[in-house]
Formats: sequence, structure tokens, C-alpha cells
Amino acid sequence: MIPLRDDNPTTIQPVVTIILIVLCALIFLWQLSLGSRGFEAAVMSLGVIPATLLGGKTLPPELALVPPTLTVFTSMFLHGGWMHLIGNMLYLWIFGNNVEDAMGHVRFVIFYLLCGVAAVFAQSLPNVASTVPMIGASGAISGVLGAYLLLYPHARVLVLLPLGFYTQMVHLPAMAVLGFWFVLQLISTALSDPQAGGVAFGAHIGGFIAGMILLPIFKHRHVRLFARSRH
Repeated sequence: MIPLRDDNPTTIQPVVTIILIVLCALIFLWQLSLGSRGFEAAVMSLGVIPATLLGGKTLPPELALVPPTLTVFTSMFLHGGWMHLIGNMLYLWIFGNNVEDAMGHVRFVIFYLLCGVAAVFAQSLPNVASTVPMIGASGAISGVLGAYLLLYPHARVLVLLPLGFYTQMVHLPAMAVLGFWFVLQLISTALSDPQAGGVAFGAHIGGFIAGMILLPIFKHRHVRLFARSRH
């Protein structure tokens, strides 16, 4: 199930959402410009490594470009490949503009970063000895998805459904799309090896829950929960 767009207009220009997308794209191009070895070094230096953030381990001096606590934020803007970047930015573009609209620009920035922080700790705390670096905006974006679910569960989302050799485009309510996504994260977490690398499903769950918890604090007072859309 691949979301393509939602039928939910905004009342403001989603400046922060656009800036986040541009920043992530530019930083990924910078990663590519480093070559394969430089790319890996950037991930190790600027990604979150639980063992250095919480486990007391240290990186070699040539890789310790920033303090471990700062990697909580730098990691949100790195990506491991084109599909990683495109998938994250697609979700941010579809759902981020409406959440930004519900909060305003400044609050949305703070909300986004806090969801990213929550995602980092949700992934890191269960395995503080892990030396696998975590990168990507998906934890913060998961918070956006959690907020959108509470704001507009009935909004219509156009999704692409792969059906074997065929594909089908259908409109589904946001609660079905995001609910399916969240259940998939739960199943994937249960089946994944916490010692191995790969997708940080724990971060997705942590970010999503953080977004739901933080939304009532950050949304404008006049914005109602569980609305159908802004139509």
C-alpha cells in the first residue's frame, strides 16, 4: 500500500515541510558526493549509535565529529539510499502539510524534532549495546503520521495497491492507511532481530506514539480532533 496524495487542503503554505524535504534531499546528495567510504563514515559519525549515546562507548577520533547527544538530531537528516529518502519524503509531503497547518510553522518544527528524539530512544533503549548506526527521518515522520491519524482519520488518501502483476489505485480513509502502516510496524518489530541492522521499526512505533501524545499540546486550540478533512 503506497500513499500517493490526500484530499485534504491546507490554509497555509507548508514552509517547514518543504524546507525539511529540501534539506534531506541536499544532505543526501552531499552524502553521495563523499563516495562509498565517505558515505559510510558520515553514517557512523552522524548517525545514532546506541552504544555511544547510552552505552558509554566511544568512536575513533577520526569519526567522532560531533558529541553523541547531537547525533540524535543529525541522524534525522541522513538517509541510506534513494528508496529510503524517497519513501520518507513522500510520506512527509502527503501528511506533513496538514499537521503543520494544524500547529503553525514554529510549533511544527519543535513537534517534528521531539518526535524524532522519542523515536531514537524507543529504538536505542531496548538495546543500548548496539553498534549499528540509525539514520533517517522516518522516526520523526512517524510522529507526523500519528498526529495526522488523530486530526483527520476520515480524510481520503489515494493509495497504490500492488496486486501481483497488477496495480490498483483506490481512495481509502486515513485511519485505514495509517492503521495498516502501524500494525505492519508492530508485526515487523516482533519478527525482526534487534541485534541486526535494517529498518528501525522500534523508532517508527516510538515516533508514532509520541506524535499522538504530543499533538494535543502543539495543535492550535481551534483545531478539532477526528475531523473529516478541511474540505
